[in-house]
Amino acid sequence: MSPDSVKSHQKFKTAYDLPFTLVADTDHAIAEAYGVWMEKSMFGRRYWGNARTTFIIDGKGRIAKIFRNVKAEGHGEEVARALEEMSHN
Repeated sequence: MSPDSVKSHQKFKTAYDLPFTLVADTDHAIAEAYGVWMEKSMFGRRYWGNARTTFIIDGKGRIAKIFRNVKAEGHGEEVARALEEMSHN
């Protein structure tokens, strides 16, 4: 999910052959509800955007795990490990 447009999401999904739906949160209502829409800073410039965060939602629709300040490198493996651990509990 990001505040990018539906068209942008479609291009990204196609480019990376993703097997799941991406959510275009253009008004950032979902990000605000999850507490990840925040003021950020880069090279002295302040702006609003999503804090990179991954939420694992369980089968009952509850947040089972939160990964904050996500770095892309290695994150997929980290999430896969968490899901594997959760499946054994």
